[in-house]
Amino acid sequence: MNLPLFDLFWEAHWLVKAVILGLTACSVWVWAIAIDKTLLFSRTRKAADRFEQAFWSGQSLEDLYKSLAAKPSHATGALFVAAMREWKRSFEGHARTLSGLQMRIEKVMDVAIAREVEHMERRLLVLASVGSAGPFIGLFGTVCGIMTSFQSIAASKNTSLAVVAPGIAEALFATAIGLVAAIPATIFYNKFITEVNRHAQRLEGFADEFTAILSRQIDERS
Repeated sequence: MNLPLFDLFWEAHWLVKAVILGLTACSVWVWAIAIDKTLLFSRTRKAADRFEQAFWSGQSLEDLYKSLAAKPSHATGALFVAAMREWKRSFEGHARTLSGLQMRIEKVMDVAIAREVEHMERRLLVLASVGSAGPFIGLFGTVCGIMTSFQSIAASKNTSLAVVAPGIAEALFATAIGLVAAIPATIFYNKFITEVNRHAQRLEGFADEFTAILSRQIDERS
């Protein structure tokens, strides 16, 4: 018995149709998020590499700050600008003591890191939700399909394959769509969470190194 997928969907119970359409939309959404995040992380890594190369090249921190102060285009640059802005405010304000400057700089960089991590984690909850709920939604469609099969058997009082097969096919189709949505979502979620953690560690490492540099300058000026 040959049942093309479109015909199978068209003849399915309306509740099964709703499940299939919802899971298909979730699958499209998952792939859109995956493409967007892949491009974002690629741009972020390249921008961080370029910034760190400029930072460690011996270029004046003041010149680097002036080139980025207006609008830093990447996370590491934003972290650097936030720290330098706090540094300059303290000296331009003619602060009498520098004892709290290092702590303020650390706080500013912590906030910048938290903001960047929050930005990179945006919409990852969608992947986690589809990955965890997709199979259960597909299972709901499976149950509806099996119920349709039993109702067809009861109505026709016939247990032949021609009566049972459409409902069973609907059930398996809903299960398959649920897995098609959930498996990539779970894989992408795990991959992107790893990327976020790796990038956060890189930012924290730069923050520690930059804090050490500023701390030496604070000691020299004290």
